[in-house]
Amino acid sequence: MKVVLRKYSGKGAKELMDALETQAADVQNTMRQVKGLVSYTVIRSGDGGYAIAVCQDQAGIDESTQKAKDWIVKNAASTGVAAPEVTVGNVIVHSK
Repeated sequence: MKVVLRKYSGKGAKELMDALETQAADVQNTMRQVKGLVSYTVIRSGDGGYAIAVCQDQAGIDESTQKAKDWIVKNAASTGVAAPEVTVGNVIVHSK
């Protein structure tokens, strides 16, 4: 399995987290469309936050990243949030 961690900080990050929270159902529906999605979580942290997607493979990671970008453009472009800091890696331990 693969994981992508997107860190949103700086200008517009708090507003993006607000938008993600108020439109959580739409975000969930969007991310559930990702083929091979294992889990998707958004975490508020201070004045920003993180989005974490766990997928079966790199194709799922790529699709989740594109869907996240598209969702922000469509629903939160007015926040002016900068591109996130992105970390991708292999899952070592996963527990349900």
